[in-house]
This record gives sequence, structure tokens and C-alpha cells, in this order.
Amino acid sequence: QDCAVVGILCLISVAAALDFKYHHAEELEAYLKSVHAAYPSLTHLHSIGRSVEGRNLWVLVLGRFPTHHKIGIPEFKYVANMHGDETVGREILLHLIDFLVTSYGRDPVITRLLNNTRVHIMPTMNPDGFEATKVPDCYYSRGRYNKNGEDLNRNFPDAFESNNASIQPETRAVMNWIKNETFVLSANLHGGALVASYTFDNVTGSSKGYSRSPDDDVFIHLAKTYSFNHASMYKGTGCDNRQTFPEGITNGYSWYQLEGGMQDYNYVWGQCFEITLELSCCKYPPADQLEKFWRDNKVALIEYIKQVHLGVKGQVTDKNGDPIPNAIVEAKGRPHVCPYRTNQLGEYFLLLLPGTYVINVSVPPHLSTSSAPPLRGNQHEEAVPQLPTLSWEMQKHSQRKRNTIKTSSLLTLHPSPSLCNKYIICSGSTQELFKGKKKENSHKSSHAPLHLNII
Repeated sequence: QDCAVVGILCLISVAAALDFKYHHAEELEAYLKSVHAAYPSLTHLHSIGRSVEGRNLWVLVLGRFPTHHKIGIPEFKYVANMHGDETVGREILLHLIDFLVTSYGRDPVITRLLNNTRVHIMPTMNPDGFEATKVPDCYYSRGRYNKNGEDLNRNFPDAFESNNASIQPETRAVMNWIKNETFVLSANLHGGALVASYTFDNVTGSSKGYSRSPDDDVFIHLAKTYSFNHASMYKGTGCDNRQTFPEGITNGYSWYQLEGGMQDYNYVWGQCFEITLELSCCKYPPADQLEKFWRDNKVALIEYIKQVHLGVKGQVTDKNGDPIPNAIVEAKGRPHVCPYRTNQLGEYFLLLLPGTYVINVSVPPHLSTSSAPPLRGNQHEEAVPQLPTLSWEMQKHSQRKRNTIKTSSLLTLHPSPSLCNKYIICSGSTQELFKGKKKENSHKSSHAPLHLNII
């Protein structure tokens, strides 16, 4: 027994021994493996693919259920170092991992956050570019690109124009990763400026210098959340006198036009709100500055994760309580380029600020009265026992339109004391959450009522 205790202590000691220095591929891999070995029930380590030169694209998942998705628990991700010579994000994500695993069970805020959130951390999306950067430079090096000389942040399909990109292995791995998980919120860590940038990065037609998404208010809130919790980003001074960012944020297109970017791809095709975080004026600063970068970003990194619980989440089910996948669930007035749909478990996640919204649910008729397809992969049906479930049955005021069953409800979001003192609908009562009278429709439907379950 004593030997076992000693072994555990040794593992924890190894995991905690993280210096403020740059960790190359072998060291980074060894550190991630040591963390997983020390905290096997809290973490899950896997590779989502390989780089051009065959290096693993490691992701460490943290949470109460790290190996698989659970109903009601949103998925969050951080990705760093997609430009290989922009290095600060790579290192502070390692320190974020260290902070999370060592705080779990000791810090009640971190414990509750990880109990109710599945956090995915990818320290480097471009390990080849990092290893190719032999001489650190504040401004530019060939290490920005992958081994094939491609800029990975210009390599994703673009919603506004055909960029005919030759999809790289690293890009394809991230696209598949996004497809296979139900990511709700994300951030992409870069260097070379000090600002939080939000979608859209590209535009069609005239935009008057600003490319506004349907969720512009939410994106501004997300960017400000990071900026105002950062040690200095909120000051908006930028990196020189010529370039300033009021409140430390910017619309991506207002800064410069970019096609094939990852944050627009996440939002349009991944149903995931992503912002781009520029964390250092110098792309590859000296290692002795890394500790200060960690201190400057620590609070902001945690506060940003909490925002995954904004708005409303739940399930769409049929009369038997079976989940309906592929149902469109969107707030009125916020039409997305690709409509946001429920996953295989019938779940939806809509990031919304406090306010009053009409939520529209559209379901293919053949699914509204039948059971959902069988679950596949590592998805699990059981609900999270510690999250209260609020259910509200949508009445039979559905109407048939264009081969869909459409149901609307009026939804009011209120500030509530809940997870980390942020706005979240997983507490309170149905009377508090749903205000106003439901609009009755004169068209009757023979289809069974849909159920909107708020988790």
C-alpha cells in the first residue's frame, strides 16, 4: 500500500514539474502523458491525427467525464500554435492544464467548472512549424507554415468565396475533430498582436468595414470577456502607436480580410463560436517572459471557458421521449449560414445573452413521430445526475411548412446565481425561465407534440 502511495505521489510530482520554458515535441508529449498518468479519471489523452511530418496532434481532454460526451455537458476547446512561430499560446496552455488538474478538488470554482464542462486542449496544431523555427523572431519566420508551406489559418473551406484550398493533414484532422464532437465554444491562440478578434473574417458584397454575424452581440461579449480579464489587453493600446483596438477587441474583417480562417469555419460549419486571441506583440518571445504571459492570461483563460454555459441548452424529443437528431433549433432573427441542428442525442446549445427570444424548432416530419436512429460511437444516453432538468412541453400548435414541423416558443433568459456566477439556464424554475403567453396557432397538426427539454 505504501508503495502505491509513493507511486501516486511520484506521478503527481512529475505532472507538476512544468518549467517556464519552451517544450519541444518530445517534451510536450512526455508532459501530456505524465499528466494523464497522474490524473487518469480526470483526463483523456488522444491524438486527432498527424502532421505532414508524422507528429501527433495531441489533445488532452479534462472533465468529470473526459472520455466521452454526456448529455447536458457542453464541449469547449482551446487550440494554439497553428502558426508554428507563434509560441506563447502553446506554452500557456500547458500551464493551464497544470493549473486545472492541480486545482480540481481543491478550488470549488475549478471543480465545479470541470464537473460541468468537457474541456479539450490542443497545445499545438502545427508541431512541424514549431520545430522548423530554429531562430526565434518577433515578426516572421518560415515556421509560420506547415511542412508543405501552407498557412493553416488560410486553409479551411470559406463560407463567402471559393478559396480552392488544398486541405492539409493538420486542417483535415481539426475538421474531423469538429465534426465528431459537439463543440459549443472555442478560442484559437495566436501571437503578433494583443487583441481578441471575432467573426466574421471574410465578407461578400459591401460591408462598410465590418462583417457582422447574426450573433454579433454574443461575439462582442465573448471578446470582451477575455480582454477585460486580461492584465492589459482591455487597454486597447496595441503593439505600437499606429494600431489601437478600443477595449482590446476587433471584428476580424475590420482588422483585415482573411479567407479560409478557422474561426469562421467553426462558426459556420461547426456550430461552435470561436474567437481568435492574439496574446503577444512578439510572436516568439524569449522564454524568460513566459511566466509573465501566464500571469497575464490566467484569469482570462478561465473566465472565457465559463462562457460556454451562456444561453440555452437542451434536447428535442418525440412523444416517446426519444431524441430527434438533425432538428433545426435557432433563435428568431439569428439565421445561420448553415442552420444549427441537434446532434445524435437531440441536443442543442445556443449561446445567447440575457434577453427575450423566440426559439424556432424545425423537424423533418418522418422524425417527429418516430424514434431517433440508434446511438453510435462513444455517445451515452444517461443524463448528468447533478444537473437539474427543466422540461416544458410544446403544445400542439405546430404547423406543416415545407416538409417540416415547426414549433415556436417565447423564451426569456435571466441572470441567475449558478455556475461560476455566470448566466446559465440550468437553475431556477420554469416559471422564471419562460415568460409571456405561448402563441397559439390556428393550424392544427396530427403530429405528436415535440418536447423541448432544458437541461
